Amino acid sequence: MTACAIEPTADNEHGGTPRAGCTITADGAYAARLARSGDSLYPERWTLDGPEPYTVPLPGNQPEEPGTEVQPMADGRVLIRRPTAGRHAFSLLYPTGPGTGELPLGAVECPEGTGLRLLPPAPGGERAYALAVGRRSTAVWLVVGGALGPELVAEVPGHCSGGVWLDRAARMLALDREVLGRTKTVVVDLGRDGAVSPLLQITAESDDRLLLADPDSGLLLIRSDAPSPGKDRLGWGVLGSTLPVRFPECLRLPDCVVTPFAIQPGQVLTPEQCGVALRCDGALGSWVGVWRPAERQVVHLPAPEGWLTGTGLWTADGELRLPYATEAVPCGVAAWEAPLGQASPHPAAREGSAGAEGKPPGAGEPSGGDLPDAGEPTDAGEPSDAGEPSDAGAGEDPWAGAARTSARQAPVTRAPGAGTPAADDGTRPCPGAEPDAEPDAEPGPVARPLPPEPAAPRPVPLQQAPLTDRMASR
Repeated sequence: MTACAIEPTADNEHGGTPRAGCTITADGAYAARLARSGDSLYPERWTLDGPEPYTVPLPGNQPEEPGTEVQPMADGRVLIRRPTAGRHAFSLLYPTGPGTGELPLGAVECPEGTGLRLLPPAPGGERAYALAVGRRSTAVWLVVGGALGPELVAEVPGHCSGGVWLDRAARMLALDREVLGRTKTVVVDLGRDGAVSPLLQITAESDDRLLLADPDSGLLLIRSDAPSPGKDRLGWGVLGSTLPVRFPECLRLPDCVVTPFAIQPGQVLTPEQCGVALRCDGALGSWVGVWRPAERQVVHLPAPEGWLTGTGLWTADGELRLPYATEAVPCGVAAWEAPLGQASPHPAAREGSAGAEGKPPGAGEPSGGDLPDAGEPTDAGEPSDAGEPSDAGAGEDPWAGAARTSARQAPVTRAPGAGTPAADDGTRPCPGAEPDAEPDAEPGPVARPLPPEPAAPRPVPLQQAPLTDRMASR
């Protein structure tokens, strides 16, 4: 399974993309979020790989503060980051019968002007990383899985945002680095002391960001203003390919922000057939889009009631699962199997604010021209005409009959006096953040290289076809 990223607001450190409603492990087994009880926030773990989903509340001895982050681990524990007065304290939470156990991991000190956040869950789920963004450099910290508390594993010159894992070994990390006013995606090799190499540069003057990647197929989802300077477009490419990045017109929705949050795994050598789940945010709220690179259309679905916005996962056989929570069902998962060749107008079109016949604006040819000849699917048939979206299922709940599972609340109560990390235990300073800091300074212990992993191919920079060719219409 492939999963995505706690409030549904834009996050500058994530390249301006909206934050998700919860965080799901890379294998889809667990999720975690900050739940609300009245005015109080507390960590909550979701178990998703059993016969039915259920929640385990993990409250501490006091409510959590805004800005706290949680992330599930593969063993069911939940990592929590608590920011306090220039420090970020890390602990692992776990249920202990009637209470919540807490294992302090240490802390990272960050000078003024440095922000720190958790990176997306690493494949394997045994390690967890954080990104500290300073004025002159960006540091990658190993916060779970190290020998002696948080360990500095890489330092990248420049201001970085984003964070996407490119392989199953959690070795190759893609970051969006801003240099001289332009943003380009680079790869940080955590197995080679943080060696940095370029990954994505469409044009010299464009801002190019990597949003999502699938290690099985190599499919990359990209946001760039290369096709229309100053206006971001959503495109796709293939890791290691020399074919151009494509910017389909069907992914261009006026007055809406479209953000991919999950890619269908297991489609080795056929990235064009991967299902991609899209979060669509517009004036009418948020809804779900489903798209495949081989198709020139998007299936638009109303989100299930109580959807943890921007989160979900695909199974290898093409089932999209979205977690949701309502007053009646505190923990549920709605499932939908994506059919091939079906399109429906997005909500704005159904309300009459789009083009005639309910057609999603711009749902014609992709701006990159024809799909690449190499690797073009031969058994999926011709894509249906995107100008005539099917109304199949219009007016019906697409989640009706799906696997809506009722909640099963685990009998876990507030821990009486569950401890929090000691103020000074395991604190590590954040490097390279002060304006006067030396680039080569090593204020804290630097982790040794990770244990040898199976040889992974180096990412090959994606190249872009000439803009004149890409913008030509058929």
